[in-house]
Amino acid sequence: MKKKPLPPSRGAAAVITGAGSGIGRSFAYEVARRGGAVVCVDIHAERAAQVASSLRALGSHAVARQCDVGDAAQMQSLAEDAEGLLGRPVTLVINNAGVGLGGPIGEVSLDDWRWCMNVNLWGVIHGCHFFAPALRDLGYGGIINVASAAAFGAAPEMTTYNVTKAGVLALSETLAAELAGTGVHVTALCPTVVPTNIVEDGRLPERRRDFARSAMTRFALTNADRVARQTLDALDRGDLYMLPQIDGRIAWRLKRLAPRLYARAVGETYRLLAD
Repeated sequence: MKKKPLPPSRGAAAVITGAGSGIGRSFAYEVARRGGAVVCVDIHAERAAQVASSLRALGSHAVARQCDVGDAAQMQSLAEDAEGLLGRPVTLVINNAGVGLGGPIGEVSLDDWRWCMNVNLWGVIHGCHFFAPALRDLGYGGIINVASAAAFGAAPEMTTYNVTKAGVLALSETLAAELAGTGVHVTALCPTVVPTNIVEDGRLPERRRDFARSAMTRFALTNADRVARQTLDALDRGDLYMLPQIDGRIAWRLKRLAPRLYARAVGETYRLLAD
């Protein structure tokens, strides 16, 4: 009798972008806890090295790799080197790297638009483009794309971020359809507020930065470790969508039932909280 393969999160050979902090770091620790090996990828080399060193100290196979996910050549090189770094073929890719950007339409500079699109959307496109074909050929594994509730929530003054995350969600849905029946699972993670470094590392108007910092503590209904654990479990189940918080799940349903009411409610709530 043919042995049943392990769920994709167990004993994985994983490449995780944005692994130096936040949800990416939590993914790295959780994959290692499940017996996996990890390439910790981050644009900040020292952050990646710190996480990889900590994982090795716990007895896991982990290596650090500095990479700008928005650079196609660097991502191609990462894909070409990953098997050698892990000692076996990649079975799990977590496209997590992301940045925050806020501001009204017409005030956000086009340079900032390009910066955010390059990381949040092109970074995920590159991760799927360079890794998905090999996973398909392997016939086993998983891809987690970190989107956001912003993909469908469309909060005011977050236009660029919303657009990039909507693109990640659409890419994930398309990829899941293309890989159906191949043995490769695809999950799109769509959290609401999770305490991470995204505010400090992002580009937000000064008048909104304090509000965003406050929201990280006032409205966070979960933490990065729990999100990573729940998302890997969702991947194992073959779930396409992972909405880890109840506010995100309510927004997901409300927008589909009453889109005009939803848009008005979001706008009014945002103005009330931001004032």
